[in-house]
Amino acid sequence: MNKITVIGTGSVGSTIAYTLTIEGIASEIVMIDINNEKALGEALDIRQGTPFCNPCNIYAGTYEDAAGSDIVVITSGVARKAGQSRLDLAQTNVDILKSITEQIVKYAPDATYVIVSNPVDILTYAFTKYSGIPEERIIGSGTILDTARLRSRLSEYYSVSQQNVHAYVLGEHGDSSFVPWSVANISNVPVEDYGKSVLKSANFPELHKEEVENYVRKSGARVIQRKGATFYAVSVSVCHICKCLLSGIDTTMTVSTMLHGEYGIDDVCLSLLNVVGRNGVHNKIVLPLNDKEIEDLHKSAESLKEVMRNIKI
Repeated sequence: MNKITVIGTGSVGSTIAYTLTIEGIASEIVMIDINNEKALGEALDIRQGTPFCNPCNIYAGTYEDAAGSDIVVITSGVARKAGQSRLDLAQTNVDILKSITEQIVKYAPDATYVIVSNPVDILTYAFTKYSGIPEERIIGSGTILDTARLRSRLSEYYSVSQQNVHAYVLGEHGDSSFVPWSVANISNVPVEDYGKSVLKSANFPELHKEEVENYVRKSGARVIQRKGATFYAVSVSVCHICKCLLSGIDTTMTVSTMLHGEYGIDDVCLSLLNVVGRNGVHNKIVLPLNDKEIEDLHKSAESLKEVMRNIKI
């Protein structure tokens, strides 16, 4: 029996609740929103399809109904508009998160919290600072989606399963993110060598790393420009986090957590490769980054700290 509370029933929150239901990840899902009618409608819509899924009790509720939750997913906040950066949302969404935190931790003090609202690194930091929840039970969705976009793009380049692509996006979930190419590989072959390692000619296109990184960074903005919001890919990513949190087997993933001296960086939340398993983040993996990649990581951390210096956490 797994209970998950989803706070915020906009496009992302409701799609997360739907995906959790379809994948059978939770047996009880509580949907909470300041607009209770919206939460009621979303819960009813999902619930009426549950006869064709694993049994799941999904309903709209209050913060009090979150008691006993294994996981709380926070998606509330003002959505990013076309042409707006994630960091433009910082102060407004920090204030929204503060009001939510005061209410939710009172009823679900033992849950693991997954922060999804943007700017996710800033909000994960803020939640860590004033929630009182142990750090190992606070996870920002971070660059897990960026990493998925990267792997998707590389799999297209080489016509190979995404599961064979091992590459990561680190740093901020935003413009200062970067790909540590020195550790990127496809089936243990360095990415830049994979094409010539395939014996039968496949006429792979030349890999332009800068183009790939730009594709990853701009994907969210492109989706927003074309359809108004992003919610499918991020929802699948968040559900993957939830599945791993409820599993007995640890899994590595790029999520945002508080740093305490890793790579010489302290007091900021950003994405490194973390070990996630039952009830939270158990460890960080210090990848053998080269000097340029460590420099890029420091730039990303400083970019986030600059924003935090200009808002009230």
